[in-house]
Amino acid sequence: MRNIMIQYIIYITAGVVVFFILYALSHCFYLVRQAEVIVIERLGRVHRVLQAGLHFVIPFIEYPRYVHWTYLEEYNHKYVSIEKSLYRIDLREAVYDFPKQNVITKDNVTMEINALLYYRIFDPKAAIYAVEDLPEAIEKLTQTTLRNVIGAMDLDESLVSRDSINEKLRLILDEATDRWGVKVNRVELQEVRPPEDIRQAMEKQMRAERDRRAVILEAEGRKRAAILTSEGLLESQVLEARGQAESRKLRAEGEASAQLTMAKAEAAAITLIKDTVPGEQAVSYMIATQYIRALPELTKGKNDKLVVVPYEASALMGSVSGIKKIFNEVK
Repeated sequence: MRNIMIQYIIYITAGVVVFFILYALSHCFYLVRQAEVIVIERLGRVHRVLQAGLHFVIPFIEYPRYVHWTYLEEYNHKYVSIEKSLYRIDLREAVYDFPKQNVITKDNVTMEINALLYYRIFDPKAAIYAVEDLPEAIEKLTQTTLRNVIGAMDLDESLVSRDSINEKLRLILDEATDRWGVKVNRVELQEVRPPEDIRQAMEKQMRAERDRRAVILEAEGRKRAAILTSEGLLESQVLEARGQAESRKLRAEGEASAQLTMAKAEAAAITLIKDTVPGEQAVSYMIATQYIRALPELTKGKNDKLVVVPYEASALMGSVSGIKKIFNEVK
């Protein structure tokens, strides 16, 4: 019986030793992934920070430092506080979605604002030892900073100055979280909702402003159209007057040129007649040709009209006889 008890004790002792050996081996090696770190303490003091790769630690003397961080996560459109215990610190950029909160503007208007925060841990030791609960501290700091920034603006300014608000929040939060080993990269206002009555009044105001701009644009269009029509009519009249003046000028120049040509021709004809017909017979010839040219005009008209023959008809006949005589002499 005694031997059996001794064997049981040996088995139990061996099992305990094997358990401790396996436990020590499982806590001797740590595989750290990329963009991850583990803070190792030795006998309660910070010893080193494990970077990416496989690392060996002394069991029961060196151990990773655990932290308890509180996160807000949305379930069924409600934000629930969840506490996580971890020893692996993620160095990647993280996004923190804050729940909606009420803020009061400078002109005492309450609005609901939902913000997004993009941050990254660059000093894991400061993130663990400089603050107790880093996510909760960032959340409370963001809420109070947002209330301060919005409280210094009126409603209209807060609605149209999102970029300015984002930049102010980023600068303030980045400076405040620097001692926690956190770099705030961006802050975005995801949603800004004024009260319902304010939204309705703003919609009416925007609608009235759009109607006013439409009326102004329509009036300016009609004015511009009238101006263009008047300018077109003026240019048309000016061009028409210039065309008529140019036409009259060209017509007058043509008539003058024609008359000059006819005068030159008549002068040449008279000179030729004077050179051809001797003495005063040239004058008789010219008078006779003028009589002959004028006679058809004198006799033109209807049958019932009375045709008056000039008194010098006998002279006309004499002129014709004189022309025949001239031709005979010239021949």
